Amino acid sequence: MAALSRGDLAGRLAATLNKWLKRPGRNRSADATGFFVSERCKRMTTKWRPATQLVHGGTIRSLYGETSEAIYLTQGFVYETAEAAEARFKGESEGYIYARYGSPTNDMFEKRMCLLEGAEDARAMASGMAAVAAAILCQVKAGDHIVAARALFGSCRWVVETLAPKYGVECTLVDGRDLTNWERAVRKNTKVFFLESPTNPTLEVIDIAGVAKLANQVGAKVVVDNVFATPLFQKPLELGAHVVVYSATKHIDGQGRCLGGVVLSDSEWIKESLQDYFRHTGPAMSPFNAWTLLKGIETLPLRVRQQTENAGRIADLLANHPKVARVIYPGRADHPQADIIAKQMTGGSTLVCLELKGGKAAAFGLQNALEVVKISNNLGDAKSLITHPGTTTHKNLTDEARAELGISPGTLRLSAGIEDTDDLLEDFAQALEKVPG
Repeated sequence: MAALSRGDLAGRLAATLNKWLKRPGRNRSADATGFFVSERCKRMTTKWRPATQLVHGGTIRSLYGETSEAIYLTQGFVYETAEAAEARFKGESEGYIYARYGSPTNDMFEKRMCLLEGAEDARAMASGMAAVAAAILCQVKAGDHIVAARALFGSCRWVVETLAPKYGVECTLVDGRDLTNWERAVRKNTKVFFLESPTNPTLEVIDIAGVAKLANQVGAKVVVDNVFATPLFQKPLELGAHVVVYSATKHIDGQGRCLGGVVLSDSEWIKESLQDYFRHTGPAMSPFNAWTLLKGIETLPLRVRQQTENAGRIADLLANHPKVARVIYPGRADHPQADIIAKQMTGGSTLVCLELKGGKAAAFGLQNALEVVKISNNLGDAKSLITHPGTTTHKNLTDEARAELGISPGTLRLSAGIEDTDDLLEDFAQALEKVPG
């Protein structure tokens, strides 16, 4: 066969693309941007159920018709003419400009997350903390005020309690479980309410609808870190929140492979508050990570279902053990905020908080005796993971601050994986036997 010249190949690609674009029912302006052919159909994907959306939603295919989403590992994009480049930068024509602003692979991940979350728009970030920082800092300036629930992941608390004040933004931390605390903390310059629910690591649950109602009254925006609930069990936007953030590193990847984060909201907030911050500070996700997360999200419902089943069974085992002082799990009737959980969550969690009677020595002893469950500060993984918050994720807090949050020397956080339930139960049973009474 005669070798193809560069010109011949380009001609064949162009002919193939034109053939695709001229298929019956295909609208060129709506479904194609240069080389890409979209297989999205808003009318259909919005009525699909979550498990289907997470496999097919927001897919863009090139003219090659690949089954798996393509990875577009490129920093930039080329233009047919100088005039085309000018029009692209002016916003007069659609298309990609630079990978820091967006790429086809990232676009697919963002759109799939929007379909799952019920959001209008999203931006994929390099990590969960990049997403948290962006969601908060993009909408405040010197002289503004943030109210945040005190029960936060250590790095989240650092952003509002330490970083923001360096730039003239004050923060008040409150016990988020009581709505009157939020109300008392409000000032005339309050712009943002920030919370996790359930919280890390003690699984407190905050009334998102109640906080959102107050925020609307005072002109503030509610940002919710929804990692512990997952988008399958809780929909903060439906409850009135304005912005939702995720560490996609956790359940969305769920297999310990890559970092990622995402910020979701309505199109106006993304455009007016987040877009310039995102464009100019550079927290963009790598297209490779976006592709990895697209693969992970396909199995999210299957993994979370098994993780939640395992978490609930382990919580029941631990709650009845004489060496365990307390167990906190959103799926149990004895959870302190069971009434709120019934209103705003459709499932429990993949996380369990437990406290051993023997303090730090007992907590370390249990971790070291476990065989199936691994010691790690990550969560939401296919593997069951356990961590001691007091010496890892929350070690930078003062002893008083940890006590205030209910984190004692004997507190452990379990992230249930997808292993066989009986193997996990047996692992905890044998490990607890080795913990000094």
